[in-house]
Amino acid sequence: MRKILILSVSAGSGHMRAAEAIKAYATEFPDVEAVHLDAMDYVSSGFRSIYTDFYLHLVNRHPAVWGYVYQKSDNALPSATMQKLRRAMERLSTRALRAAINDHAPEAIICTHFLPAEMLAREIANLRMTCPVWVQVTDFDLHSMWLQPHMQGYFAASEEIAFRMASKGVNPAAIHISGIPIMPAFAQPLDRAHCAATFGLDARRPIVLMMSGGAGIGGVDKTVQRLLSMDGNFQLLAVAGKNVELLANLQQIADKHPHRLRALGFTQQIEQLMACADLAITKPGGLTTSECLAMGVPMIIHSPIPGQEERNADYLLEQGAALKAVDLSALEYRLNVLLQHPHLLAQLRSRSQALGRPHAGRTVLHTVLQQLESKSQQRIRKTDHVPHSSTSVEDAVTI
Repeated sequence: MRKILILSVSAGSGHMRAAEAIKAYATEFPDVEAVHLDAMDYVSSGFRSIYTDFYLHLVNRHPAVWGYVYQKSDNALPSATMQKLRRAMERLSTRALRAAINDHAPEAIICTHFLPAEMLAREIANLRMTCPVWVQVTDFDLHSMWLQPHMQGYFAASEEIAFRMASKGVNPAAIHISGIPIMPAFAQPLDRAHCAATFGLDARRPIVLMMSGGAGIGGVDKTVQRLLSMDGNFQLLAVAGKNVELLANLQQIADKHPHRLRALGFTQQIEQLMACADLAITKPGGLTTSECLAMGVPMIIHSPIPGQEERNADYLLEQGAALKAVDLSALEYRLNVLLQHPHLLAQLRSRSQALGRPHAGRTVLHTVLQQLESKSQQRIRKTDHVPHSSTSVEDAVTI
């Protein structure tokens, strides 16, 4: 069995979902054992708070501050004082993770977050590890912290990201355009009417899916109230993620509009929600938008987080796979236009389907395994070509 270790960080849900998607595709390879570890399970509570709780607090309460941090860290030199301090904190806080990696003794490691990649780059540089490490970028953008020395290879979400990697000094031979890994379920054909009935929706009426990300970030309840004030026969399917307070607010609204709104919390059936949706109103996280593209679901981008989400939105808009609403009035206008002009909705759907890479996880694993096999064959050939001495054991002892 080839042992593949997938490392992620639970700062938001996207990095974790990408790791789980790669692990899920490993079942297609009978000789592969894939294990997924959350790096945050092996660090102190203080370090975890900085990387997860503080991140979520910033993007939800102070998005402009997060945008500033994103931009400054992208342009920071590795020799900058704050960068050195951050790396020192990581070294002190990730010893247990290094021990866990040694215990698993993998043949290859795939990182869906830059933190474990950065930590392993130091291990390789200090000759404490020889295991090849791969990096899967989980946005349609490239932040400099994803690029680490001594990596075996990189998986890019698009041709543009691959080009930008090469322009920053990454060997083009080490760059692979895979897309962003999503679960195999998003590649399966699903019946719209059946999926709609599963959630108590009428497939004969337009269905608009509203998503706020796995953490339930954003004022979805206020947006829902605004959209329900519109004229129209459409139904809203609002997903609150893990935000319990948001779900309770949405359920109160749904009680007043039982035939127009369905409210859901965190769900593992998101592919079925997308299968019955005519349109998605969503924040542009890398994983969510990749899922929509794979399912051919047109998108209206709403309330992107400054930084990676704004850049994801830019990519989708440039590719003609989404529209963007800058405020609630713009959202209401764009929704009206798309529902009243089905051919515009069909154009967005066509562009989404053209960009989708539903089997990205398979591509990632196939590439990693192919290189492992190639190296194994090289070692075998080298062994076969080692010249054998004709000196007998007795002669050797005498010598």
